[in-house]
Amino acid sequence: MVKYYGYLVSDSWLHQRALDVGYPPAKTPQDSRDTISLASRDVMAATGVLSYARFRRIKTPKGKYFWCIALACDDPFAAGERLSTHAPPEASYKALKEALGKDGPPHCHMASLLALRQLLGPGSSEITSSQFHTSSVVLAQLRRKSKKPNGKPSSPSRTRLAKSLQPTGKAKRLGKLEIAPARPEFKRDVVPHEGLAPQQRESPLRRKTTSESRSIPQRRAPNDDADAETQIKNWAIKAHSERVDRRKAVARQPPMAQANPLEEEFDLSAPAASSSKDLPTRFSSPPLLPGLLQSLQETLGKEAKPTAIQASSIKHLFKEHVEGEKYKQFLLASETGSGKSIAYLLPVLQDLKRTEHEQSNAVAHHSSRKPLNPRALVLAPTHELTRQLASFAKSLSHVIKLRVMCASKANTPSTARSSGTASKMKEKFEEAGVASDAEFVISKSSRGSRPVDLLVGTPMKLLEMERGRGWNWEERARERAMRIGKAKSEEHEDMKEEDGTKEPPREFWVDEPEMGLENVQWVVVDEADVLFDPDFQESTRMLLADIATARGSPVPVIPSSALSSIPDSEATTTTIQSISYPFNFLLTSATIPTSLATYLSNYHPSLTRLASPRLHHLPPTLRTEHTSWTGGNKNADIERRIRRVWAEDALVHSKTATGPGPIKLSKLLVFCNKRSKVEQLAAFLDGHGIKCVALTGGAEARKRGSNHHLDGFLKTGGPVLTGPGVYDPAQVPHVLITTSLLSRGLDFSPMIKHVFIVDEPRNMIDFLHRAGRAGRAGEAGKVVVFGRAKGRGSGRTEEVKQRVRAVAG
Repeated sequence: MVKYYGYLVSDSWLHQRALDVGYPPAKTPQDSRDTISLASRDVMAATGVLSYARFRRIKTPKGKYFWCIALACDDPFAAGERLSTHAPPEASYKALKEALGKDGPPHCHMASLLALRQLLGPGSSEITSSQFHTSSVVLAQLRRKSKKPNGKPSSPSRTRLAKSLQPTGKAKRLGKLEIAPARPEFKRDVVPHEGLAPQQRESPLRRKTTSESRSIPQRRAPNDDADAETQIKNWAIKAHSERVDRRKAVARQPPMAQANPLEEEFDLSAPAASSSKDLPTRFSSPPLLPGLLQSLQETLGKEAKPTAIQASSIKHLFKEHVEGEKYKQFLLASETGSGKSIAYLLPVLQDLKRTEHEQSNAVAHHSSRKPLNPRALVLAPTHELTRQLASFAKSLSHVIKLRVMCASKANTPSTARSSGTASKMKEKFEEAGVASDAEFVISKSSRGSRPVDLLVGTPMKLLEMERGRGWNWEERARERAMRIGKAKSEEHEDMKEEDGTKEPPREFWVDEPEMGLENVQWVVVDEADVLFDPDFQESTRMLLADIATARGSPVPVIPSSALSSIPDSEATTTTIQSISYPFNFLLTSATIPTSLATYLSNYHPSLTRLASPRLHHLPPTLRTEHTSWTGGNKNADIERRIRRVWAEDALVHSKTATGPGPIKLSKLLVFCNKRSKVEQLAAFLDGHGIKCVALTGGAEARKRGSNHHLDGFLKTGGPVLTGPGVYDPAQVPHVLITTSLLSRGLDFSPMIKHVFIVDEPRNMIDFLHRAGRAGRAGEAGKVVVFGRAKGRGSGRTEEVKQRVRAVAG
């Protein structure tokens, strides 16, 4: 309980005060709150108490809420107030008493902190600051609080990050959570003058500015004498010294737990009891194979040390599989740019090499029927990511000699598929017989088997290779007919019947399958939160079920509607049958939504979760900056900010260059929410001398079967381009504009040090992945978020700032 010393003010009085000073009448609840805020500020400024009084919302013992102009407080530390603990002299608030129409002195009012927090919601320690009456953020939070009386979160579970990775339901007994310990924080040495009292100086009185003297009329009673004026000045100096002492005391105290503005979405704290200990601090052989260690050091350097998630992977995933033991099931959860690809590729490649001779006979047996028989699959959501993962896996396996293939790349063999000629084809037709009605089929059995150890691709592409191209053409045609519209199709059928030429039903052609799944021992689901999202989960789980069936242990394929109807409660988990795949199952992601956490707890209760201490946070080397629109052309604002980045590069070059040479300008990544915005911004920048690459889901460049359309932006092991015009943004693209298409998993070049987010992120999951394209692997980076600083929409921008500060800590 906090005791305030001040006057109570009703809503009706504040509304009347606003009308008296010229504010328009309130028409909506939002207008009413704004009117109250402005009226309270006006009355405190007019009576001369604005510098030390505070406007607070309190609850009386009878349970009624009132506004209070507080002049003092008995416990400022408990409430986070900046009020004096001593009552001011009567002469200082005499004008306030007359303006409010009060007869007696101020009264003490008890206010419950719990009641205040329940009223104001999350982040009440910031809401009860001195700027409460002018904060649009608070008004927006109060408005949203009133719109959700049932207490349910407004966003769906697929866009809300999980509050905790702790297993729930059956997973409490079978599953496990391992969190890598955080690195020790840097501590400075003790300064020589620590503990010494500073020299006290008499603080001079601050002169009032011209604007203050005009806006605050002096209303002094004619009976005030010089002694009363001196007493007021002394009291103001005393109150100021008390505030200074409190700030110093708070600065010396250990930091308190701050309110989490994202507590509706996820918990920023990690359970310390489940921290994993004795993690390796370097890459060594053993446990790594010598050839694998050599490739890793050639890629990362000999002095490279494992990150938290990589160290956890080395400890838990390099144990050899014992006959009769269950297959591994792990979730690797870590922030962006922490090396999750290495964390799962190292154990997969090592196990494939170790079991290479054991599986050679089985591979030879099955390869006689289908051309491709991989032993491990890596699933990713986009073709760009699968190509980069396959390239990185090849660089890790070139010493141990494993065969890696990308399903999203133009993997055309150097030899012809068949050696048939026209004369041989004629002989086959004659053998079939001219008069017979037998069908002649050109078989692909003549194609030789291509041994593959690791295959990387999207779930839909791998399904096409496993079931045959065109396996879902009928379903796609049905969906297309539904999009066209039922009325149009009925009209078309009526016209056919009138003509008497009804079109026969269309027959669909399905190619022969080219991939067998009998030898699959490892399946890695990269970006698991996307592949188990409603847009991808059907094809992902269908492929996993086909692998289990091919290996002799079929599992049920649960419809998507059944998954979406499962609530997040432990009472229902007892009736759900868990899924156990007959292969090693790894999942990885930088964000764990509530829907994915619930799915894993219900259907994979024995899964072990490996997490880093900075999960759901930005990399520590990534800085954040908020910039506001000027109110004119937004595209022009973006152009000016881009050129400012290049001006900073030129300044750094002038200070660090040792000789003549071109200025190396940074490359930038710009994220938009809509395709139309991407095309519009790209056209504007091209017209102003900034060549850029605009990439959306339907771009023609994505159909080439390679990532050459992203040359200069993605990290590659090839030589760096040199020559005239390489660093000229008017000749070579230095800006990449895209949507969330390229925000998942891609490892961009260190030349990209800035990420621009020009549209407000739909949720914090999108923001974490977009911002995480810079500041990777310890590199410095900056994410620039555009928004409104004032006017309509500024409250939402302030809320985004609070959320960004929470994930950047």
